[in-house]
Amino acid sequence: MNSSIHYLWVENEQQLAEVCQNARQVPAVALDTEFIRERTFYPKLGLIQLFDGKQVSLIDPTTIEDFSPFIALLADQNVIKVLHACSEDLEVFECAFNQLPTPLVDTQVMANFLNLGTSVGFAKLVLHYLDIELDKGASRTDWLVRPLSEIQLQYAAADVWYLLPIYQKMQTELAQTNWQNAVNEECSSFLTKREREDDLDKAYIKISNAWRLEPQQLAVLKLLAKWRAEEARSRNLALNFVVKEASLYEIARILPKNPSQLLDFMHPNEVRRHGKKILRLVEQGMNTPAELYPAKIVRLVDEPNYKYSLKALQQKLTEIRPLDLPAELVASKRQLNQLFNWHIKGRSSEHLPELLCGWRKEYGEQLVNVFN
Repeated sequence: MNSSIHYLWVENEQQLAEVCQNARQVPAVALDTEFIRERTFYPKLGLIQLFDGKQVSLIDPTTIEDFSPFIALLADQNVIKVLHACSEDLEVFECAFNQLPTPLVDTQVMANFLNLGTSVGFAKLVLHYLDIELDKGASRTDWLVRPLSEIQLQYAAADVWYLLPIYQKMQTELAQTNWQNAVNEECSSFLTKREREDDLDKAYIKISNAWRLEPQQLAVLKLLAKWRAEEARSRNLALNFVVKEASLYEIARILPKNPSQLLDFMHPNEVRRHGKKILRLVEQGMNTPAELYPAKIVRLVDEPNYKYSLKALQQKLTEIRPLDLPAELVASKRQLNQLFNWHIKGRSSEHLPELLCGWRKEYGEQLVNVFN
């Protein structure tokens, strides 16, 4: 970064309305966010970066109350929103504004289909396309502190200043391939996944080592995990700042009956705050009728023929994948596992695996033949 980027600091409703109105006159804008999330369940928005091709705007969410012009921009179907590695930004937009940016293009996804590598960082794309080395020294900034330094503001501005021209170059390259529709599908899937609500009744499945527990213990863990998730959301605390995941597992494993058993592995403050509730949930779970116990969790790796099937799927994938795409982009290990699980659970037509949907379907249908 040899020269300073000119930016507009946006700190009131009038400025925001003007900036957003200008942004809605162009076909595509670059977007980014800076936020803090150390102890909280929800991210705390510290800065929004917007570039419409002419003006870089750094929007201060700590001084603006009416964000309706920005929300309208996010929802404007005539303006493509360009982001890089957008998953965390989408959560920020959803939490702060209850509106996702649509339509959306993610340059990290584009990079995948241009064979630039998987999970390519923004700095690498800037170096590749613009031959500029970014200074990432301000990446650990507390974006809620004011005033921000000029170094921090330049760092933030760069994230959108370079993003838009990179997107335009990548779009030109992508037009020479067969993968434009696939990129659109992948980017739309980010929005679809964000719109799905988590089923808190299934939160226990994500607890490490839950597969080791018996059904009655899982009945307890199910109640504990749901309660912890609800507590985290209501108090805006990161899950492990309510009760550590390892503690939830241990509670379900030993099924304690008194606070002294909890003190063997939990902090006294945790026990003081949540001990009575935890013991009530343990008792409630233990009194669950046996017919309502969750089924014992069976890991895929423990399923008969899993290792053989996965190896066969991976071998088939190397044979059928397009030569201009990496195999893991066509079918990741997670997606192969999903396909195997779908097969052994009876091949439901209602809940198709990702490999049998969209642009991957033609490859997924060939992979399914491995099971025949």
